[in-house]
Amino acid sequence: MKILVVEDEMQLADALSEILKRNMYSVDTVYDGIDGLDNALTGVYDGIILDIMLPGMNGIEILKNLRKEKINTPVLLLTARSEIEDKINGLDCGADDYLTKPFVTGELLARVRALTRRRGEIVDDNKMSFNGLELNKNKCSIIYGANDIKLSLKEYQIMELLIANPRQILPKERIIEKIWGYESDVEYNNIEVYISFLRKKISVISAPVQIKTARGIGYSLE
Repeated sequence: MKILVVEDEMQLADALSEILKRNMYSVDTVYDGIDGLDNALTGVYDGIILDIMLPGMNGIEILKNLRKEKINTPVLLLTARSEIEDKINGLDCGADDYLTKPFVTGELLARVRALTRRRGEIVDDNKMSFNGLELNKNKCSIIYGANDIKLSLKEYQIMELLIANPRQILPKERIIEKIWGYESDVEYNNIEVYISFLRKKISVISAPVQIKTARGIGYSLE
């Protein structure tokens, strides 16, 4: 899962980023409203944590622009304001949830999980599966039957993206945007290295799935 954090308090923004990364999320962090809107309009994020009071453009303006452009990425408003009118205004402008500073880390993570959860479907946030292959968030591993093997953070994030989009070809550009970031200078051979690692680990646990290459395009989980 890829999260965008838009928060002008750098210390808080960096702390949020670190918390999310420790919980297996891929994170981009920006510190003003203009950059926040530019990043959010790419549509590559699974969720956005958005402060209301921002330099350049406030969070409500960002929300209005996103919904006007039909960008439906779930948004969690994060603000020091606690007045009910602010909450109503934010939700009416298209926010999906609202969390007031200061907050407890556990509640933040629970709200992010709820934010990114597929609507209308009951899911275990710590597990994903495809054709018997299980991706376990708590263990940071893939499991098939009695066999399991640990993954690195990047391996986990790529496998999560593949399992979330089974039998679909994921272009290399999209993988880079989702895992490394929109402005990353990571090259395609970085992806190839991690795909090679994942294929070997899938083979080790004898899982009946494979990562196929669409030559010149990307990869799919079959």
